[in-house]
Amino acid sequence: MARPLILDLDTGIDDTLALAYALASPEVELIGVTATYGNVTVEQGARNSLAMLEMFGATHVPVFLGPGHARTRSSFEVAEISSFIHGANGIGEVEIPDAARAAQDTSAVDFLIDSVRRYGEDLVIVPTGPSTSVAAAIEASKGFADNAHIVMMAGALTVPGNVTACSEANVYQDPEAADLVFRRARDVTMVGLDVTLRTLLTSADTAQWKSLGTKRGEVLAALADYYIGAYATTSPHLGGCGLHDPLAVAIAIDPDLATYVELNLKVDTAAPLRGRTIGDETRLGQVANTRVAVSVDVEAFRSRFMHRLSALASASS
Repeated sequence: MARPLILDLDTGIDDTLALAYALASPEVELIGVTATYGNVTVEQGARNSLAMLEMFGATHVPVFLGPGHARTRSSFEVAEISSFIHGANGIGEVEIPDAARAAQDTSAVDFLIDSVRRYGEDLVIVPTGPSTSVAAAIEASKGFADNAHIVMMAGALTVPGNVTACSEANVYQDPEAADLVFRRARDVTMVGLDVTLRTLLTSADTAQWKSLGTKRGEVLAALADYYIGAYATTSPHLGGCGLHDPLAVAIAIDPDLATYVELNLKVDTAAPLRGRTIGDETRLGQVANTRVAVSVDVEAFRSRFMHRLSALASASS
């Protein structure tokens, strides 16, 4: 039986690839997408998710709007570097029609809480943006932190950050929210830059999608090529783009793809280390609630990723 899955996306390019991976994976049933901010605004992220779900033939999957900014802020503006990496529209300036439907009236936070109550520990939640919605659900529901199974693309433990020397982008957007999740949730897996930057997509891979001759293949190739091009400027030493968010989904489906360090984490919320993910010295003797992925079977993941997305892209829209 497929495991219920919720994706919490700030739908940029790698979020789109993560969405495609989830839809192409028989082990899980995507029961909803919650929209957050980060690569784009909440509204643009929801628009992108709805449009991509329609293109992939998954109009049964509802989309819910989450908070539009971090806990300690009153507004949000997309950073210039985010627009450079993902394009102004979040999907590499690829143009696809708006979906024929809109986001749900129910809030993302209420949907998360209701879903945990309904499915319990069978449900897996994969946040690939700031932790704002998940943190709000923890605060609003007494049982959420004890029952939610969270696999988050966030943080950096053994490698430098990608926003500051020690801060990863999703955590840096709302360090207070990430800190709350790490301190209060019972079951968290952190899939951070330690492993995601080892899983690279190249132009040789996207050429396979182009060769399929389908609309889906063309769109996936175009947005991924945009992403690869941005990485060629920001991180030319890599030779491709990191598959950050898809790896989080893959590990949520098959934890054996990675190896882990178990520890209790915290997030620094004050300068100059704001956004740093590090072990919590006040909980050294306590049972760890977080597993941090520190190595990954790159070949196995890339093989699954290319096989599944190619199968999804081979179908006509």
